[in-house]
Amino acid sequence: MSSADEFSAANLFGLTGKIALVTGGGTGIGLMISRGLAANGATVYVASRRKDVVEKVSGKFGLGEIKPLVLDVTSKESILAAVAFFEKAHGKLDFLVNNAGQVGPTSDWFTDLSTPEQARVGDNLFKDQTFDAWAQHWQANVASVFFVTTAFVELLKKAHVPGQGDGDVEAWSPSVVNITSISGIMKLAQDHFCYNAAKAAANHLTLMLSTELALRRVPIRVNAIAPGVYGSEMTSGHNNGHFTAEAANSVGKGITPLPSARGGTDREIAGTVLYLVSPSGFYTNGQIIAVDGGFVATNP
Repeated sequence: MSSADEFSAANLFGLTGKIALVTGGGTGIGLMISRGLAANGATVYVASRRKDVVEKVSGKFGLGEIKPLVLDVTSKESILAAVAFFEKAHGKLDFLVNNAGQVGPTSDWFTDLSTPEQARVGDNLFKDQTFDAWAQHWQANVASVFFVTTAFVELLKKAHVPGQGDGDVEAWSPSVVNITSISGIMKLAQDHFCYNAAKAAANHLTLMLSTELALRRVPIRVNAIAPGVYGSEMTSGHNNGHFTAEAANSVGKGITPLPSARGGTDREIAGTVLYLVSPSGFYTNGQIIAVDGGFVATNP
């Protein structure tokens, strides 16, 4: 019979002693996630190419700690150096959050149907974009998820602690959480075809990694979170949770207003990641969870 203690927050979501890596963890959604994980006991390495950014946010935080790590997720050499660091320092990685990304090429006139560019929409889209910009963007937003995840598979496997008997719940279930976007679910371009197509690819890559690892009995769960409108460098520096309804709708560029009439908060995105990586999420695998205030429920 279950005891009340089994349902305590510490047992459901506690991460004391766990080692985490959050790419792009020094700002925006990545920092929200990193703080949520550290507050619940994890040692969280926040990774970025910009050393000053990750050093600025490092230190004790709640029950855990945030530590800086210089990492270029588009460089195999840099990724392998990070793997070597974790192997030497900890001998494992309990969970990985692939959050690094960028906006990429945009066509800022596209959503406004009254602009003169709409008269020859195809020609103007063609003129706006370049193959090089698309390739560079997909390298940062899609290929990086593949290469960082596959590079860390062996260290994630080492974190797995099976149950005591046949059918028992794992003592620890390592996982990967990919931060994608509702832009990869909806059918609107939002002025950036390249970004939305890349996020859709990242969502599908999540499903493929989950399936292929599971078929090979590799004990690593892979899920994705598709955030809606949150404050970050990508959304013109809006403050966390302080979007007016007008500002949130302006960023989202939907056909219908955002049902929540606000942007998402740091607690909401951090809490969703916390669920997936903690014991509460051990039975969740191969899912894409939209945390978006109802945006995709009311937009195509």
